[in-house]
Amino acid sequence: MHSKRIWANFSVSDLDRTTNFYTQLGFKHNGASEQLTSFFFGDNNFIIHFFLKDILEPAMKGPIADAISGNEIIFTLSAESKEEVNSWEKEIREAGGTIVSEPEVFGEGYYGFVFADPDGHKFNVFHM
Repeated sequence: MHSKRIWANFSVSDLDRTTNFYTQLGFKHNGASEQLTSFFFGDNNFIIHFFLKDILEPAMKGPIADAISGNEIIFTLSAESKEEVNSWEKEIREAGGTIVSEPEVFGEGYYGFVFADPDGHKFNVFHM
């Protein structure tokens, strides 16, 4: 099996809030409609579509997990330095994200933290 592209689809409750959050963090907007807002992540332009839950759930052929009370998946965002990790932590707080774990050392040579966006989708920010 060969796939030309891969992207992620998340459910959200408020498209404007999601657009404002990721725009404030500096991610490049990939477009929007009445059903979704979409952003590029990283140098390879990985796409995450954020669909309204009522739109995405029927396509999932089953219930969508509650990201606030549980875990669905965690993406890792690579930072260039410890200072950048600390800067992103501040930016995420200011944009309305939740810091799940404060910046800290994880084993030898790893430094980072975990945050959740306003709908509970979790991300690592890591410097290695």
